[in-house]
Amino acid sequence: QVQLVESGGGLVQPGGSLRLSCKVTGKITDYYAIGWFRQAPGKEREGVWCWSYNDGSTFDAKSVKGRFTMSSDETKTTVYLQMNNLQPEDTAVYYCAIDPSSVDLRPWVGFPPTRISSWGRGTQVTVSS
Repeated sequence: QVQLVESGGGLVQPGGSLRLSCKVTGKITDYYAIGWFRQAPGKEREGVWCWSYNDGSTFDAKSVKGRFTMSSDETKTTVYLQMNNLQPEDTAVYYCAIDPSSVDLRPWVGFPPTRISSWGRGTQVTVSS
């Protein structure tokens, strides 16, 4: 069972930056999709950024394009979400998620996340002056 633990959330002023981390433990192959979702109060969950390890395909939401970037360390055991120019509408709980058996990115673009087997507990990001 793959486990994910997020960290790095907090309170930041508009225009500020945060970097979220997601530590991945457990057995994974070279064929998986991993990324970030967020959910604000009263809103549906939104796929933010993701990639497929096998072929390097990526997706980033229109709402964060040019401001957020996903990366990883050399061992691929930690993924990051660098968030710049944060705005109040970015306030949400951010979740790391992984599909360890396919490179299907569709959950991040609105399809049901039936193949995602592991979710982190989430980390709160609040953007406010």
